[in-house]
Amino acid sequence: MNEHIKQLTKDYPQLESCAAEIDSAFELLAGCFRSGAKLLLAGNGGSAADCGHWAGELLKGFRRRRPLGPKEVDMLGPELGKNIQGGLPAVPLPSLVSFATAWANDCAPEYVFAQGVWALGSEGDVFAGLSTSGNSANILRAAETAAARGIKVLGLTGADGGELAALCEVCIRVPESEVHRVQQLHLPVYHCLCLMVEDEFFPA
Repeated sequence: MNEHIKQLTKDYPQLESCAAEIDSAFELLAGCFRSGAKLLLAGNGGSAADCGHWAGELLKGFRRRRPLGPKEVDMLGPELGKNIQGGLPAVPLPSLVSFATAWANDCAPEYVFAQGVWALGSEGDVFAGLSTSGNSANILRAAETAAARGIKVLGLTGADGGELAALCEVCIRVPESEVHRVQQLHLPVYHCLCLMVEDEFFPA
């Protein structure tokens, strides 16, 4: 078992039941980033905030600084090369506020994230849908759109998994059903994934 998953299940024993799915989610993300593809994220309310948080940990150093290699430094020059870090491409769709409000005003709100996936996604990307119930309509429509576009779907849900589970390549169903308790477990799960991905692409 990966050291970060071991630590996660030590800190949160209830997540031991999710260990295999977390490892599978890491493989999904690693394959995506290795191919030069990106992660698209969507969620509502607190899960929307989690999307921004998760993306932020990928776009810059998380546990450690990610210095650029000599080739990149030479390309950028000394000042930029010293201050820019290695990053992994992640787009939190709920953070596109102007687009989301325009869509909600002009179009059917249920399809807001589906439109974002269609416009920004490409085959080989991963779409991560965060839904405590697994039944958020706008997340389901986005997952369906992702699948049609050749984008693999990763779900983070509560214990039931809802309708989202059937649409996912990997679904991490944390063993809680109350919204706030599900969200309390989603955070350490995606932090664990960020640690694993950082070790893979930016080893110490």
